[in-house]
Amino acid sequence: MIADRNKKGRAVYDPELLRTFLAVARSLSFTQAATSLGIRQPTVSQHVRKLEQAVGRPLFIRDTRTVALTADGEVMAGFARSILAAYEPAMGYFTGSDLSGRLRFGVTDDLALTSVPRILRDFRQLYPRIVLELTVSQSITLRRRVETGHLDVAFVKDSPGEGQGRLVRRDRLVWAGIEGTRMGQDRPVPLIVYRAPSLSRSTGVQALEDAGISYRVTCTVQGVNGVLAAVRAGLGIAIFARSLVPEDLVELPVSAALPTLSEIDLVLLTNPRAAPGAVDALTSAILATGNPTRSMRR
Repeated sequence: MIADRNKKGRAVYDPELLRTFLAVARSLSFTQAATSLGIRQPTVSQHVRKLEQAVGRPLFIRDTRTVALTADGEVMAGFARSILAAYEPAMGYFTGSDLSGRLRFGVTDDLALTSVPRILRDFRQLYPRIVLELTVSQSITLRRRVETGHLDVAFVKDSPGEGQGRLVRRDRLVWAGIEGTRMGQDRPVPLIVYRAPSLSRSTGVQALEDAGISYRVTCTVQGVNGVLAAVRAGLGIAIFARSLVPEDLVELPVSAALPTLSEIDLVLLTNPRAAPGAVDALTSAILATGNPTRSMRR
């Protein structure tokens, strides 16, 4: 089934086409979508073309340099997420009940504060014979544990375009603080950072140094709860992925005169030596949510 039609003539959309479409919608790149899905770029183009033929409308505006969603593409993205969110659990219920064994999953502590716990709860209900073991740590630690075979799957943050793992979404790093935060031009920027090595820490420090802006580290923490406590206490500002800025903090405006930070990829890393059944089921559950990070904004 690609884009079949039922007896009443309504289109029935192939989940494979919808997954490919969402991969392109997340990355706005046919090349990156192909890499994240583990298929060839011509196959990605073919899937998108077939889906556009099925809906009878263009879903992307693309030229040799850029890819953007059309208005219909934005609407289709919402429908695709809803369809897959219903499809994956149904498939898991009827075909995944025999899956068993141990699944070692790692997630960064800030992503653990999003809807990831709900996804894991639903996963455990669908696959009760899988023993799920959770590790919460920093991205670099989780990456090493996947590489050494101590984790089967990890949901981490990475620099854009590294080409490793399956892209869940691309986001931008931003400066954030409490409401009313002001940056004094004659004072060093007060920074709250993770203990090194940290991608957000190195990105922010490098951006400030490149811009010739002085700074001082007012607080060094090991986990996201420490970052949140320090920022809420007014000790300084911190760096978050835009979709992970908590509701009680604010992204600092352009008037703060801070340098623009780079984008960041939220990716799923898998251990190639792990049993594929449970790994595929969990990665599909996370990818089907479309954007598991948004619950921090509620």
